[in-house]
Amino acid sequence: MLSLRRNNRRSNRRAATEERRWQLPALPWRVLAIWSGTAAGTAALLIGMLVFINQPIEHIEVQGGFQHLTAFEVDRAVRSQLHGAGLISVRLDAVQRGIRALPWVESATVQRSWPHGLTVRVSEQQAVARWNERDLVNAHGTLFFSDARFVAPELPQLAGPNGSEAEVVARYLALQGRISEAGMRLVALRRDARGAWEAQLDNGVSVRFGRKQVDERSARFIDVALKMLAQRAADIAYVDLRYSNGFAIGWRGGATRLAGEQTQEQGTPHG
Repeated sequence: MLSLRRNNRRSNRRAATEERRWQLPALPWRVLAIWSGTAAGTAALLIGMLVFINQPIEHIEVQGGFQHLTAFEVDRAVRSQLHGAGLISVRLDAVQRGIRALPWVESATVQRSWPHGLTVRVSEQQAVARWNERDLVNAHGTLFFSDARFVAPELPQLAGPNGSEAEVVARYLALQGRISEAGMRLVALRRDARGAWEAQLDNGVSVRFGRKQVDERSARFIDVALKMLAQRAADIAYVDLRYSNGFAIGWRGGATRLAGEQTQEQGTPHG
């Protein structure tokens, strides 16, 4: 009987030990329940606020001075990118890309305008010249396409190899500023694949700069030859600056005259 009691005590102790081993730790269940309820309420509140402020886009304000675009075209480009999105969910970057895809757009910004609109600011491209056959180019040397119906016919014609746009535009702007002071206009400027430059004035005179020392030859043209052109443009067919220390003038009658300091060896154009 005594042995049986001892065995029962041992069994009870093992059972109690196993019960303590698998017993969950004591947790502040009330605090956890309150915290969970608070978090759920906060999340629901945030979702509700987002739904409330993600209002439908009803108004689009288009700002900018337009000569080739219209506010209607910009508005249509914006709405094509909305796809039912609200004021919060709308992808502003996609809307900007849609606007910039329009012809004549140089830059565009899009901002939310509470509570139901977007504000769009657009800057148009300013064409400085035609480029090659189809394109237009701005003062930064950036090409853009255009409908030829809206291109001013007085724009000069620039041409050059791919990648030379900025260089050609910069030289055109530098020359045109000085030529206009003499009462003439530069209507064409071309750089060929070899790097040779040639210009055309509005009076029909061709100016050949060649490939070498183009900056020095341009300065010589402005400082010396341009004065002669202003006086006798009707008689001059071309000015050739491909000489070491001077230039040649081709007369409309066919004769050629060298101007400046030339030796016999220097009487042949060089590049």
